[in-house]
Amino acid sequence: MKKRIMRSIGVVIIPILLYIIMRFLWFTSRKKFHFITPISKHQHICVCWHSELLMAPQAYREIHPHFPSSAIISQHFDGELIAKVLQYLRIKALRGSSRKGAKGVLLQAFRKVKEGSEVLITPDGPRGPRYSMSDGAIGLALKANKPIFIMNYKAQNFWQLKSWDKFIIPKPFTKIEFYLQSVSLEGMELEEAKEYLQSKMLKNAIS
Repeated sequence: MKKRIMRSIGVVIIPILLYIIMRFLWFTSRKKFHFITPISKHQHICVCWHSELLMAPQAYREIHPHFPSSAIISQHFDGELIAKVLQYLRIKALRGSSRKGAKGVLLQAFRKVKEGSEVLITPDGPRGPRYSMSDGAIGLALKANKPIFIMNYKAQNFWQLKSWDKFIIPKPFTKIEFYLQSVSLEGMELEEAKEYLQSKMLKNAIS
């Protein structure tokens, strides 16, 4: 009972605090955007690594400020917190993951894409292994025939958590370089596309 009450309180307070921290780090950092390819205003499937979730959605909103957007978020408690934080960035949550509720959430995601929404996915979420590549983003991009918007960043000074994803927290007032690109998977088979996307995402990832 006590745990349930604490979670109920936490799910209200923690997302507000996380959002304030996110925006503080965003506005105090010196940002440079590297467009490896042009990012058009056309619809994409959007991806970043799980360790980059603190800053990548904010970079996404900088590039596509008005696009209707949804994100695939896991069904566990941490996912609930992430979902509520992303609401402040006008990114709706689709609850499920590659491990739990995968089929249902991918059907939801495909419907959203058909309605004109972009969908954000962490291919190695929610539990890794780090920098692994699940089928979700690839399958969605191939089925919907949409390009993939890749978001990576590197911070000059940062903290790195001891979590499975080695989550990155840039230090205040540091320099952050964002690496953004649009790639097409047209004509590729699933495994070929997974290897291709993984190599593109790893090129500018923090080790």
